[in-house]
Amino acid sequence: MAKIKRKKQTMEEKLNTLRAGVLGSNDGILTVVGVLVSVAAATTDRFTIFIAGLSDLLACAFSMACGEYASVSTQRDTEESAVSTEERLLKTDFAGELATVKQYYVAKGVTPATSLAIAKDLLSKKPLETMVRVKYDIELGHFLSPWDAAFSSLFSAAAGGLFPLMAMTFAPNAYKWYAVILAVILTSALTGFISSKLGNGLVKVAVIRNIIIGLITITIHYGVGKLF
Repeated sequence: MAKIKRKKQTMEEKLNTLRAGVLGSNDGILTVVGVLVSVAAATTDRFTIFIAGLSDLLACAFSMACGEYASVSTQRDTEESAVSTEERLLKTDFAGELATVKQYYVAKGVTPATSLAIAKDLLSKKPLETMVRVKYDIELGHFLSPWDAAFSSLFSAAAGGLFPLMAMTFAPNAYKWYAVILAVILTSALTGFISSKLGNGLVKVAVIRNIIIGLITITIHYGVGKLF
C-alpha cells in the first residue's frame, strides 16, 4: 500500500483520544478507590493502604493503555486493509468502482446521468480518497492513532486514581473516609459531565449515574474489606 501522509487531526481523531481519556479516568477512579476502601476497611496501616492503592493505580493505568492500544490498532489495521483493497480494485476493476460511486449518488437522490458524471470526475481527480470515503466512510490519511489513545488512557487513568489515593493517604485520620467519598464524587461528576458532552447526552443524568456508581463501588468494597 502506498504510504499515506498523516494530515492534521480531524474532529473524529481528537474525540477518539478524548474518549480514551474519559474511559481511562473513570476506570482509574473506580478501581483505585475499590482497592483503597477494601484495604482501609481491613487495616489502619497507612503505608499498607498507600502501597496497595499505588500498585493498583499503576496496574490500572498500564492495563487501560494496553487495552486502548490493542483496540485502536485493530481498527486501524482494518482501515488500512480496506485502503489496500481499494487500491487493488482501482487497478483491476475500475468499471466496478465507477459503478459503486455512481450508485452511491443515485441512492442520495441524484439522477443516474448526473451521478455518473460526478463519479467520473471524482475518480479522475481523487480515486482512492473517493472510494474509501464512499465504501467505508474513511477519510484518507486520517487513521485513528493507537498511541494517542494509549497515552490518553494511561495518563487519565493515573490522574483519576490519584485523587482518591491522595485523599486516603494525606487526609487526617478522622476525616479520611469523608475525603475519599468527596474525591470520588467530584471526579466521577467530572467524567460524567465530559462523557455526556462527548455523546450529546443528558449532563445531569450522566453526572448522577457516575456518582451513584462511585458510591456503590465504595460501599461494596468496604463490605468486602470488613469481611477479613
